[in-house]
Amino acid sequence: MSVFLQIVQMALVLALAPLLTGFVRWVKSRLLGRRGAPPWQPYRDIARLLRKEVVLARNASWLFRATPYMMFTAIWLAAALVPTFTTQLALAPTADLIALIALLGSARFFLALAGMDIGTSFGGLGSSREMMIAALAEPAMLMVVFSVAILVRTTSLAEIADFMMSGAVGLRISLALALITLIMVAIAENARIPIDNPATHLELTMVHEAMVLEYSGRHLALVEGASMLKLLLYMALIACIFAPWGMATPAAGGGPFVLWGMATFVVKLAVGGVLLAVFETSIAKMRVFRYGEFLGGALLLSLLGAIFLYVSRGV
Repeated sequence: MSVFLQIVQMALVLALAPLLTGFVRWVKSRLLGRRGAPPWQPYRDIARLLRKEVVLARNASWLFRATPYMMFTAIWLAAALVPTFTTQLALAPTADLIALIALLGSARFFLALAGMDIGTSFGGLGSSREMMIAALAEPAMLMVVFSVAILVRTTSLAEIADFMMSGAVGLRISLALALITLIMVAIAENARIPIDNPATHLELTMVHEAMVLEYSGRHLALVEGASMLKLLLYMALIACIFAPWGMATPAAGGGPFVLWGMATFVVKLAVGGVLLAVFETSIAKMRVFRYGEFLGGALLLSLLGAIFLYVSRGV
């Protein structure tokens, strides 16, 4: 049963990722007074890219060709590790927060190398900015992991979700700080406003788009699909740790509870998409030299949360 649910989870995140991205774009268009493309437009875009021919630069190495496949596989596996509608997954014993960060870091590493592989100025610019963001985002993410691990005594996502649903947590300032930190890291990692604008190709402000300018065809489809999966992954991670209500647990049973978990997960994604669209339409993109202040604040909040939790437990 756990193997079947794991296959369903992998198919579910793969199917919902483009819809989530399209839904966020549609809500932003509505908030800005525009009609906007329908939420299912990303499916059409990916299908069109898959039909197009791949155009490669003459000096492109094997790394440039292999990166889209490695990046998509790593992020898809990371998304499969995060419990979405149930904690009864075959990969639950390996669904560790440290392993999750390692998979995301591996995908970022290969994408940065691919951005520099062709030798264009934009690719190198985007790769350097991506590494600058990662240098501050990953420590903040690790401090969130430490805060949760101090409280739950484990880094297993399935056990964290079960503990949070048990009602033994209560209201904790440290968890609120960890939540704010995780949201800030998710914004930076997904190249959303105010760090980056996914709807523009302005050379001086690009981060993620600068690294993938040379991709086309199925390679670009895989890169875009991986970006959509990454957005869903972070929303699912926030829901798993801080709002796991509605998930099917081993004590709850099967059938109806699994369907209820799927329905609640879709609702959580819809709420997260609306909140993200509202946030992006109400704030301006910041300058590049202020990225450090934004992510430095996230790192400070995560450090304070870990210290408060450590002291409050008297460990």
